[in-house]
Amino acid sequence: MGRVLEVTELRKQFGGIHAVDGVSFHVDEGEILGIIGPNGCGKSTLFNCILGQLRPSGGEVKLDGRPVTGLYPAALNRLGVSRTFQLLQVFPQLSVRENLILAGQEHQGSMVSRLFGARDAGLTAQANRMIAFFRLEHLADEKAGGLSYGQQKLLDAAMAFMAGPRLVLLDEPAGGVNLTMLASLKERLRAINAELKATFVVIEHNMDFVMSLCSRVLVMAEGRVLATGTPAEVRANPAVVDAYLGH
Repeated sequence: MGRVLEVTELRKQFGGIHAVDGVSFHVDEGEILGIIGPNGCGKSTLFNCILGQLRPSGGEVKLDGRPVTGLYPAALNRLGVSRTFQLLQVFPQLSVRENLILAGQEHQGSMVSRLFGARDAGLTAQANRMIAFFRLEHLADEKAGGLSYGQQKLLDAAMAFMAGPRLVLLDEPAGGVNLTMLASLKERLRAINAELKATFVVIEHNMDFVMSLCSRVLVMAEGRVLATGTPAEVRANPAVVDAYLGH
């Protein structure tokens, strides 16, 4: 089993503030890693340093053993790295299917193939597969703007997995989603991992969501790694209980 992502001693400073302070971890092929921690502990900054939205102050990021530190998001995208954002990235005026096709186009093809290729860039079949996988068939032709927030979150996740990426980073997928939809999202994420062998990292506030979804959990506090282990190990760690419940 290969190591898809390797982060070594990653650091990010803003003036005198160490937002990410020497973080190291890895993600193995087929793994779901959860990253949790109190507000302001550096989770989003860490994500943005890995994904090229921010340039790290130090340390290294490797994808499949290849150094990719500081690469721009578009370059990482071409290497098979996909992500969701805390704020939804769906296009409200487009249908569910059109949103998925657009997400697929972002991952493939040059400007030339977009201009002169098939209108759907040959992606309708894959979009329909993702629609079926995320159980959105009854909404396929609906405008995304008319969907409930939870349904939009499902679509957002489907868009991230549309191109069969090497690695997906999900930023707060459970945020603002009601319990019924949350159970559906969790079940679909489990299924995409089991059936399509998808590898992904979940940053999340919702500790129960992470603990019941992820095989391994990394806990951050004040820019550093506080603990890593199975959900059971992390739950039993006094330092984690203190950091989480002490806030």
